[in-house]
Amino acid sequence: MNQVSERLAVLSPSETLAMSQKSSELKAQGIDVINLSVGEPDFFTPEHIKLAAKQAVDNNYSFYSPVAGYLSLRKAIVSKLKKENGLEYSPDQIVCSSGAKQSVCNVILSIAGPGDEIIVPAPYWVSYVEMVKLAGATNIIVRADIKQDFKITASQLEAAITDKTKALILCSPSNPTGSVYTKAELGALAGVLAKYPDIIIISDEIYEHINYAGKHESIAQFESVRDRTVIVNGVSKAYAMTGWRLGWIASPEWIAEACVKLQGQYTSGPGSISQKAAEAAYTGRQDCVAAMRSTFERRRDLIIDLASEIPDINVSKPDGAFYIFPDFSSYIGKTFNGKPVLHSADLAIYLLEEAHVASVGGLAFGAPSCVRFSYAASDENIIEAMSRVKKALAALK
Repeated sequence: MNQVSERLAVLSPSETLAMSQKSSELKAQGIDVINLSVGEPDFFTPEHIKLAAKQAVDNNYSFYSPVAGYLSLRKAIVSKLKKENGLEYSPDQIVCSSGAKQSVCNVILSIAGPGDEIIVPAPYWVSYVEMVKLAGATNIIVRADIKQDFKITASQLEAAITDKTKALILCSPSNPTGSVYTKAELGALAGVLAKYPDIIIISDEIYEHINYAGKHESIAQFESVRDRTVIVNGVSKAYAMTGWRLGWIASPEWIAEACVKLQGQYTSGPGSISQKAAEAAYTGRQDCVAAMRSTFERRRDLIIDLASEIPDINVSKPDGAFYIFPDFSSYIGKTFNGKPVLHSADLAIYLLEEAHVASVGGLAFGAPSCVRFSYAASDENIIEAMSRVKKALAALK
């Protein structure tokens, strides 16, 4: 009898990857699918970064690196944190991994286990809750709807804290909503957490540079929580390097040591060439980041204008990332050819099959009436996709 472990049995497949796969399968059948489900920039990696990778190959960076990553890369990250964020770290507090996803998972597995609770604001990135399950800990979901711009309040956070609370996972700018916590909002959360000195804050800042609200704000800036905040970041979004798989944490030294111990037993250091490319990303010119951000902001305005023309949906204007997360409550419960749309996952499947637009239903993000659309796509595809969505929704009865 084929039986997977209990650990694996409790995990759900990634809905974002599943929708991308379904989209690819329809495309392979010759169907013109517009894919707005993918969480990655549609730009190529900048030339100076690719050149650094080619030079690394020529210079024979083909051996194992230290588990935490090359010292030169960790120093480059320390410099970035000082220059861009005003935060002081040492290279010993930086651990590089095979993507920010592994970085988040390393931290959760290193600090949490059975009996522990981790507070996860919803809507959340799909993998957070699965990683908590993998650790054997318990998810405590705190919901924030579109009326509060999908951001939890200090009072909501405090109400969720118990004597079992181990950590809070915070994501700003957010996937899936694009919402960005202000300095004042983060300060209010830090004020609550200051009363609970044993709670770790996992601050996922992977969308830091795709921020249209001005300066990025990190909760690590507040002295009361500075020594127990783990910043998670990487090069995938800011530098269009998703396939290079290079993320990192900046953390208290004891957590960094724990993550090195864990990572050393199951992946070791990240790819050597990716590390040299990432080093060039952080030490080289940054005009590529500004250019991509400007393009994303223009696309955000385009897709918001088009989505706002669709009857009976509620859409907020996000300040970061490259997603919109409209609320389709008015369409939940409607039918097409007698088949009901029970929640947003059904709606996403309907839009894929009938409109040939790939999105991700909000059920996987803890928001059963919302759907995530990525605008990391051309203007032409955004315009056509929203036209198709509007027409398909009109066909629901």
